Parts: sequence; C-alpha cells; structure tokens
Amino acid sequence: MHTVAVTGVSGNVGQRVLRLLDADPTVDRVVGIDARDPRFRPHKLSFRRLDLASADLVPVVAGADAVVHLAWVFGPPRDEELLARVNLAGTRRLLEAATTAGVKSFVFVSSAMVYGAWPDNPVPLTEAAPLRPNPAFAYAAQKVEVERLLADWAGAHPDAAVTVLRPAPALDPDNDHWLARAWRGAGAVRVRRPPPPMQCVHEDDLASAVALALRKGLAGAFNVAPDGWVPGEQVRPLVSPGLGVALPERLARRVMRLGWATGLLDTTPAVVPYLVHPWVVANDRLEAEGWRPVHSNEEALVAARPLPAWRALLARRRQEVALAAGGGVLAGLAGAVVAVVRRRRRAP
Repeated sequence: MHTVAVTGVSGNVGQRVLRLLDADPTVDRVVGIDARDPRFRPHKLSFRRLDLASADLVPVVAGADAVVHLAWVFGPPRDEELLARVNLAGTRRLLEAATTAGVKSFVFVSSAMVYGAWPDNPVPLTEAAPLRPNPAFAYAAQKVEVERLLADWAGAHPDAAVTVLRPAPALDPDNDHWLARAWRGAGAVRVRRPPPPMQCVHEDDLASAVALALRKGLAGAFNVAPDGWVPGEQVRPLVSPGLGVALPERLARRVMRLGWATGLLDTTPAVVPYLVHPWVVANDRLEAEGWRPVHSNEEALVAARPLPAWRALLARRRQEVALAAGGGVLAGLAGAVVAVVRRRRRAP
C-alpha cells in the first residue's frame, strides 16, 4: 500500500485518517481530494481541490493503490437532484477512475442508517440485516445506492478488496448540522417521547476503522460502533438537546412537514423514524478483525456536544437566543397554518 487517495480529506474524519496514514510507514503518498483546503497538511499529502461531480478524476487517482471515499453532501436535502449529482454521480466517476488506475483496495464510509429505523428491528442489527432505509430519507437511500454500486464494482473486480463501513453517527461538535440537531433532539421541534437506544462513534475510532480496513484489505460490510448502546431514557442528559418544543409524534410530523414545506424548518420529516425506532448495530465482525474502540458511546456523545468549554460563560445568552429562535419558528408555523385555513375558508 504505497499511495492512497482519500476523498473528503478536509473533514474531521478525513483529517484523522490523514494523520494515521501519515504515521503509517507502509504509505508513501496520500492524494487528498476535497472542495476545501485541509487544515493538516503533512509532507506525504498531495492535495487536489476539486468537485467529484465535475472534475477529471482519472489523472488524480492515477497511481493510487487504494481509495478511501469519505466525501458526502447530506443537505439539508431540499434539492435531491443536487445531492444525487454529487453523491451518486460523483461516486460513479470515482469508481471509473479507480478502474483506470487499477486500484486494489476501496474503502467507503456508509452509515448504520442504511438499515432503516423500524419498530421490528432487532437490537442490535448485524451486517446480515436487510438494507431498508425509511422512505423519503434521501441521506440513507443514497448511501444504500452507493453500496449497490460498490457491490457491482466488486463483482467486476474480484481482485480488489472492497470495504463498506457502516458507522453509528460520528458527531462533530464544530459542525452542528441539521441531521445532528435532529438526532440529538435539538431542533425547534422534537418528538415528545424517550428516544430509542442510541450509539455514537468517536471520530478517532471511526478513523482507526478506516486505517484497519486499508491495512488488512478487508472485504465486505462492517458495522462501526462502540460496545453496546445508551438506553433511551439515559440519552437526554448526554446530548444537550437544546430548547426545542416537544410534541406528540403525529403532531411533530405535521409541524415538521409544514415547516419543511414553508422553509421555516431545515429538518425533513423523513428523519422522524430514526428518532423513535431502534437502529443500533453490533460491532462483533469488525472487532473480530482486531478493531477496538477507545471511546464508549457515552464518551463519544459527551465529546460531540456542540458547546465548547471555553464558551460555557455564554450559556445563559445561548439559552435566551434559543428560546427566541424557537418561539420565532413556532410563531411562523402558526402563522402559516392560519393562512392556509383562511385560504381554504375563502375558496368557493
């Protein structure tokens, strides 16, 4: 393993993977690919700033022995065609470049969300469970589609080791995006019920799983999560959910649907099943290959809290802003509902 190409190298997980590869004596060169510049740039790194969906990837991947595919655009998913162009078409083009380069190892970081969140899910889910993402949730559906692309590519390239990692959420405290907020119950609207069992993998542990897959040339799918999970009733104190308004599930769906349709909320109602049904995974298969998580679920959840210690003195102001924002969103939703009712009453 002399040259490794890594997409999404500027993200938090990508930067951690880069550090591990830089310290690996079997890696001579890393080709980093991202749409933004990385903070950490070791001497092994040859960085290419480009868009996977439009750039010519063949010369970029040329000479690579392995590819790690971390790059992913996940929303908010209002423009599913845009997401498909970047995530699906970009992956197809990367696989074409990998074919031309004769790549012998391909590692893709998928998601445990590919199993879907369903009331009949076993706890925990193993890699043998069917992939059945919840309808209309583009993030998980596109991850499944990429896994299918990789399965086809692996079938056409039997000499290549193709690894699919399915991690529990790896939250980034510096990037509290819409999906992280929804999953933590920190949006303006959340479901009024105990959350399902929860897992969270630390970004360092996810990076070590990527490095292990490369080093051992693992083939197949592997769940990535700490041992066990956090029971639903113990989740709230760990995740700093914020001051969103809690509503019964049916009403929360309606409010989210209206907020999503009017643009007042950035959380799609398609994510609700993942907030109420179990989808925790077993890590036995990856641990059998020698992977050991350093951080527990609880430690990873606490580490991912979006409020850094140096901002603790601003907590009171943060609460005031959150209350005002939450009230503003709900007021906006209420106004939208009233407007819809009035229009219907005026209709002949």
